[in-house]
Amino acid sequence: MDPFDSSDSLEGPSKTAAKNADAPVPWSRFSAWLECVCVVTFDLELGQAIELVYPHDVKLTEKEKTSICYLSFPDSYSGCLGDTQFSFRLRQSVGRSSSWFGHEDAYNRDAPVTLQKEQAHFHGYVYFRQVKDASVKRGYFQKSLVVVSRLPFGNLFHSLLQVIAPEYFEKQEPCLETVCNEIDQWPAPVPGQTLNLPVMGVVMQVQIPPKVETLGGSPVKQPQTENLLPAPTVLPSVHELDLFKCFQSVLIHMQMLWELMLLGEPVVVMAPSPTVSSETVLALVSAIAPLRYFGDYRPYFTIHDSEFKEYTTRTQAPPNVILGVTNPFFIKTFQCWPHIIRLGDLKMSGDLPKQVKVKKLAKLKTLDTKTGIYTAYKTFLHKDKAFIKRLLKGIQKKRPSEVLSAFLRRHLMEQTESFILPLERYLESLMPPQRSVSPWKTPPQIRSFSQDEFMKTLEQAGPQLTLKGDWTGLYRRFFRSPNFDGWYRLRHREMSQKVECLHLEAICAAKKRNPSCSEQHEGSADVEQRQIGGRDC
Repeated sequence: MDPFDSSDSLEGPSKTAAKNADAPVPWSRFSAWLECVCVVTFDLELGQAIELVYPHDVKLTEKEKTSICYLSFPDSYSGCLGDTQFSFRLRQSVGRSSSWFGHEDAYNRDAPVTLQKEQAHFHGYVYFRQVKDASVKRGYFQKSLVVVSRLPFGNLFHSLLQVIAPEYFEKQEPCLETVCNEIDQWPAPVPGQTLNLPVMGVVMQVQIPPKVETLGGSPVKQPQTENLLPAPTVLPSVHELDLFKCFQSVLIHMQMLWELMLLGEPVVVMAPSPTVSSETVLALVSAIAPLRYFGDYRPYFTIHDSEFKEYTTRTQAPPNVILGVTNPFFIKTFQCWPHIIRLGDLKMSGDLPKQVKVKKLAKLKTLDTKTGIYTAYKTFLHKDKAFIKRLLKGIQKKRPSEVLSAFLRRHLMEQTESFILPLERYLESLMPPQRSVSPWKTPPQIRSFSQDEFMKTLEQAGPQLTLKGDWTGLYRRFFRSPNFDGWYRLRHREMSQKVECLHLEAICAAKKRNPSCSEQHEGSADVEQRQIGGRDC
């Protein structure tokens, strides 16, 4: 608009308000990706303290700030010198709300369930630097740059930190302000689209997987219309970890670990560093993809965490949570937990990384406990010896880590899909037949899930796997897990929306055939449209 246009002076308050309503909300694009960026430093009097939060007006509660402080530094046992990257997951304060995030968030509607934004938790991605510095009283420079987001995009945000953190440690706040303004220009995170994300002279090119994923994922497609300078850095995935690297010392126990994750069992991962701790926990959670892990998980957990007492009480059974820890103090604290994975520094046994052994919980007594999986758990299914043999052969032939990871991910995904497929087929049988949807009646009901009825279907439509074992026992145990509860609630909501959509379509079809009946249905159609949240069928 011409700034000298005289018609501007004639605007009334209502017209000005309308213009303001159309204006972009400050930091709305930034907020689609990040909640904030924090700088955590070590204060001689206070210990860990937040030095800076950007944008400045972001609203973190005191409890959230305290948690971020403690979770952003490796504990003293880790001995991390130089640069260290890891991640954490933080529970939001009760009653907190976000102005830009809602139940019908467009991103969540189109994203796979394993990559949706979280309503109750933040993800923190940390770049920690500890180097000798004679100008500091303690003799060391210690500082963390932390990216806080609701999105579980570990690869993307760790790559972002690798670009901005070294520069920030040299140039401080003005550099951070520039970075945040650049992020505020990024396109929205739209699943299925190739996105170019410029920051500090680098263009990161990513593709968020769409809701319907093919096995193994699809490679990022290069855009045909853009000729970017500089050439973009293509990230193969926004979230996928190097599974082979994460699991290389427990490869022969993958069947057990997959079952523990499927059943949402309480697990503690004790690791030599926050990097190993957080990567292992996130790899475990991803082991049951495309099924979402509905239990709690903390990639890095400390004794200062506000949930420490909640998770370490001995008056009740351990909660359904996976904790990643580095402090040896936890060995004594978690002796009552049923499954403990103790990892050490990686050692080689010939071509094969040395595999940890399964040990009895009774042997978990001293702070110098050896590496191993401490559990009394017996798997329902037998090990897939053919899979392990092929994996070990790939290691001996020195296949690249990416190839071994893809093979491992595909195996786990196929096993999960084979487990879920009979459940999906049974759910479909609970849907009312389409002919029962009438514009003259309320939407028909979805039949209730019956465990016994489902078990009878296994004889004809059981898991199509070569694996032998007690499938019935595994399903019955799964029914008592948070993963079944979360999966069923999610699928039932989707099915209910489908029935409501079919009912609306029936009403619309009846209106077209007989326009005079439109008044009868107008009220019910409006109500149902509100129930579905205004979504297209």
